[in-house]
Amino acid sequence: MTSAHDEAPTRSQSVTRAVLEPAEIQRALTRIAHEVVERNKGATGIVLLGIPTRGVALARRLADRIAEVEGTTVPFGSLDITMYRDDLRLRPARALEHTEVPPGGVDGRVVVLVDDVLFSGRTVRAALDALSDLGRPRAVQLAVLVDRGHRELPIRADYVGKNIPTSLRETVKVHLAEYDGRDAVLLGSRSEESA
Repeated sequence: MTSAHDEAPTRSQSVTRAVLEPAEIQRALTRIAHEVVERNKGATGIVLLGIPTRGVALARRLADRIAEVEGTTVPFGSLDITMYRDDLRLRPARALEHTEVPPGGVDGRVVVLVDDVLFSGRTVRAALDALSDLGRPRAVQLAVLVDRGHRELPIRADYVGKNIPTSLRETVKVHLAEYDGRDAVLLGSRSEESA
């Protein structure tokens, strides 16, 4: 009799490993919140905009942590980038996400774009284009939970939860309790995932 641990994974099974557990995600977001406050000399004039889907939940969590640190509410919202993507004609149609700009807008404020994974940089480029249609921020900063490398555009995050060097054959999946019922960052194989 063999146990599940003795069996080799089949092509239909995805071999993944957790590279961030819930407590590590929590610590990373707390650190990012402190870095945002420190760099901007407080929370005044900051707006957090999450890039759907998981960037929105991360922006909300960062706003909560900054409020704990500074004792003040930090406005947050979401920024749909669907129509600004440079791969619209290459992929099937996508559903539009929700853009929600906090009261007061973005003009003259420091906008911190928040996303789960920074990879090629194309999502952030689309976000910058979408943001320019909303107004003219004083500055734009980028916060990501994971930077996995492989940039195709000259984009760099100002705040990073964890740098996870990957190969192009690997995938990084962020699970958040708001969407997935648990918090975790998983590293897996693209070939196994597509099997």
